[in-house]
Amino acid sequence: MDPQEFRNKAVIVTGGGSGIGKAAALAFSRLGASVVVANRNREAGERTVGEIRGREGIAEFQRTDVTSSTDIQSLVRFAIGRFGRIDIAFNNAACQEERTLIADQEDRMFDHIFHTNARSVFFCMKYEIRAMLESGGGVIINNASVSGIRNSNPGLSLYSASKSAVISLTKSAAMEYTRKGIRINAIVPGRVETPMMLGSRIADMSAVAEGLPIGRLGRPGEIAQAVVWLASGDASFIAGHALVTDGGFLST
Repeated sequence: MDPQEFRNKAVIVTGGGSGIGKAAALAFSRLGASVVVANRNREAGERTVGEIRGREGIAEFQRTDVTSSTDIQSLVRFAIGRFGRIDIAFNNAACQEERTLIADQEDRMFDHIFHTNARSVFFCMKYEIRAMLESGGGVIINNASVSGIRNSNPGLSLYSASKSAVISLTKSAAMEYTRKGIRINAIVPGRVETPMMLGSRIADMSAVAEGLPIGRLGRPGEIAQAVVWLASGDASFIAGHALVTDGGFLST
């Protein structure tokens, strides 16, 4: 890939304060992009921006609650106001419920998980697509999960269902907008060393790693490289795809 693949391109990354989102923001910056880091936690988001600027990259922070349509509209306006357009968006922010079986789950948790993981992707795509149509096109990558394809963890039904919805939304949006110049795909990570994964209480992480064909957990930077590839010209014929990056999890 050209080391300046994304020079003069403007990128939005939601959930850019940690984990895969932070790794993606750094990766896009290293390839010349100007990055808007969106995050609910201001301190974490500004820390990512500080790291990018410390490497002489260009980045801005916008505090964003992805469950808020108003916040997403403000994020899109901010990115356009700062960089003139949005070329790439990585809709990454998500959360996971504490492990609870369905019959014991609180009703409010359904709304919380689906608002954060699925409705937020709808909001993000809605306003990103509008902006990209006005500027001539772009690329959107949504962060799903292998749990959206196959859930092997009792107690995480809501997270898994919400990530299935992300995959479905991605495919539908790609069908509607690819011919209008907007490529839309999903990344489907497996077991990755992120704060969410490490706090999931699924099992001892060494046991989780041992159960994968590759024999280890993934690293955020590895998923970020797949995101960057999907956004690049090298993936110009890829649309409506859910790219699995799971160390072989789904093959077991």
